[in-house]
Amino acid sequence: MKNEQLTRIETSFQAIAADADRLVDRFYSILFETAPGVRAMFPDDLASQKKKLIAALAFVMGHLRKPEQLSLAVAELGARHADYGAEDAHYPVVRDCMLDALSEVAGDLWTAELEHDWRAALDHIATLMIAGAAQARARRAA
Repeated sequence: MKNEQLTRIETSFQAIAADADRLVDRFYSILFETAPGVRAMFPDDLASQKKKLIAALAFVMGHLRKPEQLSLAVAELGARHADYGAEDAHYPVVRDCMLDALSEVAGDLWTAELEHDWRAALDHIATLMIAGAAQARARRAA
């Protein structure tokens, strides 16, 4: 990603992070409405899961400019998600639900350009997670 894209993502996340609880609440609401079949992959009480998502988002934002560290950590996250039942087809759905939640929380800050930037970043994260899941499956099969 280009430096200006990273800057826009980081800047918008700083503004959105002040309302992180609302962001994750909206994300899970949108996700479970859009893809009700994934609800069973999550605990009944989402409090801990929401904290994990906020922490993961913060980690990614803190490492956007450190691709080697980001790649390794996100690949490991993908391997764990495969263990939870996540499939490659879930990632575009999750991306779109996150984009919807981000746009709601960002309000007037959200632009078409910012959506494009976030979409590219989330697609990159998904690619890394899918690769990590594939590597984990290959290790288990060996």
